[in-house]
Amino acid sequence: MSWNVTTGWATGRLDGLVVRVHRVFVVDPDPSAVPGRMWSLGLCKSVVLVLFLLRQNPVEEAAAELFGISRATVSRRWTALLPVVEKVLAAHVPAPAEASAGRIVLIDGTLVTTWDRASEGTTMFSGKHRDTGFNLQLTATLAAGRLAVSEPAPGSRHDMHAWRPSGFPEAFTEREGMGDLGYVGSGLLTPKHKPPGQERSAGGREANRSVNTLRAAAEQAIAHLKDWKTSATRYRNPLTRFTLVAKTITALPFHKKG
Repeated sequence: MSWNVTTGWATGRLDGLVVRVHRVFVVDPDPSAVPGRMWSLGLCKSVVLVLFLLRQNPVEEAAAELFGISRATVSRRWTALLPVVEKVLAAHVPAPAEASAGRIVLIDGTLVTTWDRASEGTTMFSGKHRDTGFNLQLTATLAAGRLAVSEPAPGSRHDMHAWRPSGFPEAFTEREGMGDLGYVGSGLLTPKHKPPGQERSAGGREANRSVNTLRAAAEQAIAHLKDWKTSATRYRNPLTRFTLVAKTITALPFHKKG
């Protein structure tokens, strides 16, 4: 199988990723990453399995049936290989300040939904979306190219409150930036609120329309991020592992571009 549809990656790119993962295990072994048992599925298909789980977000039983292994083996491969895949991809991710040099930066937030965990109380509940999940802050260019994605914040955080500790305000301090109404007061260029008890002027409506037209590229970048169903459909795994998942799906497009 080419796995192009199930993972979104062509065979050549997959081979390159497998070689880098192989180097971690064999050429430059990391004791914390080396599995205790031999790979019954093989390293190549194990890496494909990780990408498949990220891309399609299936239940583990479905992945086990497709790959001809047990559900427990799927879980073990995912736990052992995801940190290694993230590690080899991290080298391809540029620093936000470097990637944004000479560009206008667009900022937007998105909610990655999770199951409602009683142990988390209301910290994961987003009043805006009426759902539980993580708030991710994404930065993009006017061409809808992704620049960076923040560490996950609890879904109860407003976009402004998730933006401030993300490190992006410092990284983009010398860049022109745009955001939606959720970033009013951040120093970014945003649409204007309607004056209380008044209608917007024709000039105000046109200015807001212009800002929102340019900002649409950030929404496109979020849509590309959510090609990876782990971030588009309800996240199934332990919440403590989501930061690793977010870093991996952020890095994958950079590796794909070379």
